[in-house]
Amino acid sequence: MTADFSANSIRRTVLEMSYAGSTVHVACAFSLTEILAVLYRKHLRYPDNNPDHPRRDYLILSKGHGVMAQYACLYQKGWLAQSDLQRFYADGTKLKGLSDAHVTGCEVTAGSLGHGLSVGVGMALAARLDASDQMTYAVVGDGEMNEGPIWEALLFAAHRKLDNLVVIVDENGFQAMGRTSEVMELGSLRDKFAAFGFEAVALDGHDEAALDAALAGFKANRDGRPKAIVARTVKGKGVSFMEDQNMWHYTRLNADTYAAAMAELEPV
Repeated sequence: MTADFSANSIRRTVLEMSYAGSTVHVACAFSLTEILAVLYRKHLRYPDNNPDHPRRDYLILSKGHGVMAQYACLYQKGWLAQSDLQRFYADGTKLKGLSDAHVTGCEVTAGSLGHGLSVGVGMALAARLDASDQMTYAVVGDGEMNEGPIWEALLFAAHRKLDNLVVIVDENGFQAMGRTSEVMELGSLRDKFAAFGFEAVALDGHDEAALDAALAGFKANRDGRPKAIVARTVKGKGVSFMEDQNMWHYTRLNADTYAAAMAELEPV
């Protein structure tokens, strides 16, 4: 098949998986859809389309509960079959509700938030020691930025001048139990990254052209500073009744909401 990394295609696949498995985490997969679409469409390098190639770039989905969006991309890459998607969350399936390193194309097992970035920093350091031009992209949630290990990893990345590391924050303003601003105010993440020695930008995380330009600029500017994108996003983006509604962190689709959501994502 011809790969389709359009946002609507990815979101429709997420809905199909979530409905088939009667699972949650639809809205947090929707907020990072454009981020993953741009990465897989243009920036992640897999020589020979081999997800295990030793010189591949690395994508660390530290925000492991958004994995349905990544599974949709892995399907477009040809690394997952339609039957895998249809059996999402079923007994005996290989596709679980959190990122799992046993799945082809997933680099880490994530779910305990705050740890994936440290793995990504280690991969970036290993590539540097190996004199490789591999890039590491680590996607974290803004709620995840509450975790202490995140800040330890950022300090280490700056100290080791890992300019082959790009941290992308899916800043949708929510975490599981409420707004990030109410649970723990984070202030300006862009300013915090800059204070930690990163080259950092803040942008609209649903603007694919802006994401593409920032990623391309980072790769060209190997100045010793690790990189960061604070991507302002909308939880549930793409389906009107899910947008900015944290209830869809844990709400399951039924026949009516599934049909209504799919109707809003009809191909244009």
